[in-house]
Amino acid sequence: MSTLREVLETHVRDGSVPGAVGLVARGGRADVQAVGRADTGGGAPMASDSIFRIASLTKPITAAAAMMLIEDGRIGLDAPVAPWLPELASPVAVRTPESPVDDVVPATRPINVLDLLTFRAGYGFPSDFSLPAVAPLFGELKQAPPQPQAVAAPDAWMAALSRIPLLHQPGEAWLYNTCSDILGVLIARVSGQSLPEFLAERLFEPLGMADTGFEVPAQKLDRFTSYYRAGEAGVLELVDAPDGQWSSMPDFPSAAGGLVSTVGDWHAFGRMLLADGTVGDRPLLTSESVRQMTTDHLTPAQRKASGLFTEGQGWGFGGSVDVERTDPWNVPGRYGWVGGTGTTAHIVPATGTIAIMLSQVEMAGPQHPMTMRDFWRHVAGE
Repeated sequence: MSTLREVLETHVRDGSVPGAVGLVARGGRADVQAVGRADTGGGAPMASDSIFRIASLTKPITAAAAMMLIEDGRIGLDAPVAPWLPELASPVAVRTPESPVDDVVPATRPINVLDLLTFRAGYGFPSDFSLPAVAPLFGELKQAPPQPQAVAAPDAWMAALSRIPLLHQPGEAWLYNTCSDILGVLIARVSGQSLPEFLAERLFEPLGMADTGFEVPAQKLDRFTSYYRAGEAGVLELVDAPDGQWSSMPDFPSAAGGLVSTVGDWHAFGRMLLADGTVGDRPLLTSESVRQMTTDHLTPAQRKASGLFTEGQGWGFGGSVDVERTDPWNVPGRYGWVGGTGTTAHIVPATGTIAIMLSQVEMAGPQHPMTMRDFWRHVAGE
């Protein structure tokens, strides 16, 4: 079997990525490998503490933060969100998913916290991006590859959201992404803190996640990687440089995909989940909250309809949950997710495994790239 370093180096050599950092931890031992460089211009070598835009690896962290507020008694899973998000007090849904945005009917019931955590509130991306009600998510909400400085502040963002109809009735279907951003606004309004402040106080500081946040301060820019997408003939095109969109705090800290982090920081978060919510002897979450986060909440029909996003797997709170072994790396109970900037992180409770791979090339769509698939095969022991 190839070593972790060999797996990552294969994709650096073929030009798929400028560099990558991988971590595979089991039983208190971690193999960490950094290969390639932080940019395509012969810049600094990739290091174990290189900082990446982790995109949707933000989502499990957001879910954990929401569970903290539930444990505090500030909100409940079944509680309607309208008292804190009055913009969603009277939502409407398109008559059918194919209907134009002005052909709407009232929502059959209020949106609740569980709907947001399970991505079944009615807002978000389906497998068919061409549906009329999907277009406003791109145009008005900037629900696309992360562009933090382009998104309106939370109150204005929620006002725009209130004018967009649901694609499905609450609880009816799993839709990607938007629910995490709504959840971030909910966390801020319920807690009375900004989302960055709440995450720093309740998660990042207790876990020692010193390099995780919504911006990269000037003194850390030398560790911040550049971000690319594959252009014509696979040539990598720069999307964002270290001194670009993450060099200052955005007006809208995206709870769906706005964080930067390192493999070490996300490893600390993963260890907390594997330890039933504790760090050292300090409980951050109850074991029941962790169980709810890492348990599939979808119906078989909802899993099937999720299409390429989850590849038929289930969904917990903020991440996918493997429910069957459809590929060598699918292990029932594996929890985690992928990020559109070329990142992936999972925990496998049955084996005590944490697997993280951070790279810096944008995914072309929901289909997982070979960089990730080869990494998962390595973790699975192929």
